[in-house]
Amino acid sequence: SSNMEDDVSLKFHQQLLLISENLVTEDVAALKFLCTDLLHLRKLEGVKSTLDIFKLLMAQEYLNAEDTFLLAELLYRIKCHSLLEKLGYTKEKVQERLHEKGRVSPYRQMLYELSENITNEMLKEIIFLLQNHLPKRWITLSALDLLILLEKQGLLTKDNVQILEDVFVTVSPDLLETIKCYKEAKVLCYNIFSSPDVWTAVAKLLKELGVLPSLCSTGMHKRRCVLLCSEQEGTAVDGVFYFNPQLDSNTWYKMDGPHRGFCIIINNVNFNSSQRKGSCKDAEQLERVFTWLGLDVRTYTDLTSGDIRSLMQTWQHLQAHKDRNCFICCILSHGESGAIYGTDEKLVLIRTLMSHFTAKQCPQLAAKPKLFFIQACQGNKIQCPVYVDTDAQTPDLSSMQESFPLFESIPEEADFLLSMATVDGCVSFRHIEEGTWYIQALCSKLQLLVPRGEDILSILTQVNEDVARRVNPSGTKKQMPQPAYTLRRKFIFPIPTAPPPS
Repeated sequence: SSNMEDDVSLKFHQQLLLISENLVTEDVAALKFLCTDLLHLRKLEGVKSTLDIFKLLMAQEYLNAEDTFLLAELLYRIKCHSLLEKLGYTKEKVQERLHEKGRVSPYRQMLYELSENITNEMLKEIIFLLQNHLPKRWITLSALDLLILLEKQGLLTKDNVQILEDVFVTVSPDLLETIKCYKEAKVLCYNIFSSPDVWTAVAKLLKELGVLPSLCSTGMHKRRCVLLCSEQEGTAVDGVFYFNPQLDSNTWYKMDGPHRGFCIIINNVNFNSSQRKGSCKDAEQLERVFTWLGLDVRTYTDLTSGDIRSLMQTWQHLQAHKDRNCFICCILSHGESGAIYGTDEKLVLIRTLMSHFTAKQCPQLAAKPKLFFIQACQGNKIQCPVYVDTDAQTPDLSSMQESFPLFESIPEEADFLLSMATVDGCVSFRHIEEGTWYIQALCSKLQLLVPRGEDILSILTQVNEDVARRVNPSGTKKQMPQPAYTLRRKFIFPIPTAPPPS
């Protein structure tokens, strides 16, 4: 028996050593931060490696050969999912057990998520704004170091995150949504003692709110407690009630407002030297589908490059966005790498169009998803058989356009999706009667998969598969759409009550 225990212990320590060897300095800092509520701060300050953290966790009986879940949770939180298998876990298994055994507090999770989204440039701006609160000789190393310092000074606590709200209003308004979700989860947190009458009253209130109780596993409270959430059922016990009306508010974008949002469609058909036959079929189908999905659709036809820029400025300053959940823009035109043509055959950079809707330029859409669907070639025209046309404008060989990779077209800011009909440098195909391969596939998959509850990225994967299978009549031309995104949550259209339009 003793030899068996020694073997188990040896194997366990070998697992820890192997995991430690696969973690870098930044991972050590992240693990230290996530363990701040579990271990003594003075001991954490002496940590130099992941093995030091493992030793402290074992000393406090948080980690042993029989129970490695806390370590699995920590690896999951810092997104080292490939290391989970060394503990016998998968990402999905950890997710399933978090509500039972998770120990990292919502407060600590919120701070870590913020730190992951703070760029070096944002960090400099935050330090400038907080210079009166920071030691004069203090040298910032990272966003985590700054958060730890604010906590040490008592400026930041689980009950007071005002200092973060004050700086993010200026530096990055979209990150305020993360703080808002955390605060909403703490709307109601109070002690409930063993009075049946009190519990009955609370249970009645919860039933009216459509909320079910479950065991809270945050480890934040000394007493046993109950987490009141929308999905998990549990047993009422004495202790603290923790009211969380939106358990998965960090999982998907809010789409339950009275107004879904605006969808604008720019349909450029008539150019000086060409006509995009079949494009009206695309525009009509987009209008039907997005109206079915609850959006307020506006269509604009044959806009010059100046008209397009002016239109974007108009929609940028629209105050009505404030009461909407999202914004969608569809552009059907000729194009080149990273740009689309106006009917005057002058280019407009896609990045320029999208930049009108960043949180700073359009605060009414801050932290809300902005989706752009572009049907246009991203390269030079190819000769195609009858009934198949391309969305490439005839190139001017004397002034070839510079190439703009897709990742350079999408703003660095969060909550954007850019879905292109084709990859950079290539043409996209349009049937002169039935419309483009990409738009027809997009409309078809939205109608098929939205009623199944699929998110937009899953739908676009199916669009890729659909378009990739298509060939031109001669069987020699192919096409592959390409999405890029900075979405932070899943984007899921609410399922319409009416049947799909086609």
